[in-house]
Amino acid sequence: MQLETFLNLPTAEVARLVREAGPQVGVFPINGTRRWLRLEHPQAVAEDFVTAYLNIAGRRHVELYQLFFDHGVDTLLTPVFGPDILTRGEGYSDLIRDGLSWFARGQDFLDFYDAYDVRVRVYGDYRRYLEPTPYAGVIDDCATLERRTAAHSRYRLFFGVCAHDAAETIAAIGVRFHQQYGRLPTKREMIATYYGEYVAPVDFFIGFDKFAAFDMPLVATGNEDLYFTVAPSLYMSARQVRTILYDHIYMRPHDENSYAEMTEADWAAMREFYEANMENTLGIGTRHPRGVWYPLPQVQLTDMLISQYTGR
Repeated sequence: MQLETFLNLPTAEVARLVREAGPQVGVFPINGTRRWLRLEHPQAVAEDFVTAYLNIAGRRHVELYQLFFDHGVDTLLTPVFGPDILTRGEGYSDLIRDGLSWFARGQDFLDFYDAYDVRVRVYGDYRRYLEPTPYAGVIDDCATLERRTAAHSRYRLFFGVCAHDAAETIAAIGVRFHQQYGRLPTKREMIATYYGEYVAPVDFFIGFDKFAAFDMPLVATGNEDLYFTVAPSLYMSARQVRTILYDHIYMRPHDENSYAEMTEADWAAMREFYEANMENTLGIGTRHPRGVWYPLPQVQLTDMLISQYTGR
């Protein structure tokens, strides 16, 4: 199937094709939220940043989760907060207090979980980090949310909170398991304990800004397909989701190199492409004087490669 055909299919048909490829586990940390909010809703930000962040950005989060589920992804991991947010100072205290539990108490989120039959889990080392802070109540909010959605079964949404370094938590899981059962846990048992239930290896990761894959302990195998958006995550469109899913399903699985079947023209096109890009590196960027990092274009397509790809 050609990309343009896939992009123009009805959403239900795209979802069917995605599911036919097998259950999909995606990781989508939504980043660049403050940039998006300031660019798209400057008046709301000027009036009340915290309210704008929680309400406007919150609704957009929900829309994106719906977008992935509508397109056939059944399990989504979304890291939302790391411990660094706890050190941002008093100016962020209101945002931290309300923001840490927005996905657990916000009505837009709760309505979405019910309407889409989403079971929610919260993973990470958040208990250890939040317990000694004024935000310890978030721990109970997370537990309440998990109980509230425990019977939901169509989709799964895992929120990562302080999931940046799981080493000590995983070690503790192993110790407790051995004390209880007299043996070491299997990897599957460790995953189920850490996430609240078993999660299969990650299929794809979609990041933003500098290339870095993170906050998916135990389920990252090195075989996941990595994608990085140029614009902040909240700009994600249905077309962009479809383009990523198309690449993931139709382009990446066919990595086997059929060198024996390649013609001299194929080899020549390969040489031309590599020579044109020999000193180019994906992930290279430039830093704005105000500190913002922007990616720089790196790939130069060659005439021979374009000709082979398009058939013209």
